Amino acid sequence: MEIAIIAHDGKKDEMVKFLKEYEDFFHQDHIQLIATGTTGNKVKSAGFKVQPYLSGPIGGDAQIAGRVAEEKCKMVIFFRDPLEKHPHEPDVLMLLRICDVHNVPLASNPASAKLLIKGISQAD
Repeated sequence: MEIAIIAHDGKKDEMVKFLKEYEDFFHQDHIQLIATGTTGNKVKSAGFKVQPYLSGPIGGDAQIAGRVAEEKCKMVIFFRDPLEKHPHEPDVLMLLRICDVHNVPLASNPASAKLLIKGISQAD
């Protein structure tokens, strides 16, 4: 199962903390993590196997959206920072829309991500 992880700059540490909290889930052989560039590099440094794409502002959000549209990515965890301005907001909104169009689960904060992880874990 391919899962995309993305975090705005102010949420990257929170993403790493979340992944560590659920590392048993994320280290399973059938889970493949993909990420936007900066998030992916930070997560990789924390000991997770992840395939980084471009940084969000230079096309990474669009690359992840493409994976969702191709039905390769089955879930997106995107810790957004709602209190900051982001120059690539149109790309972010496009990714959210593509998740909705293709009925792909999307968590935008740790609480919703936790529910998705627990749901998947119970289904296995």
